[in-house]
Amino acid sequence: MSKALRLSEKWFRLGLWLVALVFAGFLVGLGGTVVENLPRVEHGYSLEDFIDKPAANAARAAIRETQETRQTADEKLEQEQLGLNKARADAQTARETFNNWLATRHVTQRAEQDPELLARTRQLDQLKAVERKALAKVEAQQQIQLNAQQAEQHARRELSRLESAASSQLTTELRRQELRVFLYRLALTLPLLGIAGWLFVRKRQSTYWPFVWGFIYFALFAFFVELVPYLPSYGGYVRYAVGIVITVLVGRYAIIALNRYREKQKLAEMLPDVERRKELSYDTALARLAKKVCPGCERPVDLGNTAIDYCPHCGICLFDRCGQCQARKSAFARFCHACGLGAKG
Repeated sequence: MSKALRLSEKWFRLGLWLVALVFAGFLVGLGGTVVENLPRVEHGYSLEDFIDKPAANAARAAIRETQETRQTADEKLEQEQLGLNKARADAQTARETFNNWLATRHVTQRAEQDPELLARTRQLDQLKAVERKALAKVEAQQQIQLNAQQAEQHARRELSRLESAASSQLTTELRRQELRVFLYRLALTLPLLGIAGWLFVRKRQSTYWPFVWGFIYFALFAFFVELVPYLPSYGGYVRYAVGIVITVLVGRYAIIALNRYREKQKLAEMLPDVERRKELSYDTALARLAKKVCPGCERPVDLGNTAIDYCPHCGICLFDRCGQCQARKSAFARFCHACGLGAKG
């Protein structure tokens, strides 16, 4: 159609299409802000909303307590281990000294050294007792460590069980929340899509068509960008089902529109030639002629063939003769291109 428009009108139409796109852009921005804020109407759930709080708090307190106990036991164990090492070293040194002295006494066989033998034996026994006492302290701290570790593991298993149960409930609730938010989006976008469909059918060629098309673009964007990506999947069943429904609706509309167009064309082709040309607007006729199709039936016609004055498909007059200069001209032209005489109404 653009080839049949005046130069200024072409620029005006481009400007109006720009207005339509800008209008759609602002609507998309507003709609995107609304859709983005829709999830805020729902409570933001977390794991803590579903967990058994008394039991979880008790388990966490037990974990903290056992960790503190293990840390204290670790510190004391280091000290007791140092004490044990010292006691073992003292006992080992005393044992070596005693063995050396005992070997010397065995060689000399001096009876006056018997009291010293008893004293050294008692000293060695005392060092062994100190070593055993240090070892007992180390083992006590190790037992405390083991008890704390087992208690912590038990508390962690209990907390994990509570969190697992809460996680299952959280997942279920988040799915419900996702479905509710999707329904909010659907309740917002579906009426817009319905209004856009009505505008497309009834108002797309009206005086305010830039705003009509801007709203149509906005509704399509809101549906396919702001809604479709948030369709609940449920294994793909929902998305495929929605795709099938949309395809059936669009296909049904296209089929009905095609049949209506065919019926309209059949009725139009039954009208007299003069009435048919009157029903065609000047710009529409010029646009179709520019595409080398018949303005009446829209079938291809060899317009360059000077022998063709009527459409061979529907019979509408395409070329006639000027009443003044007899020049061959388009039957849809308002003036003769050769002499400028106005066409008869």
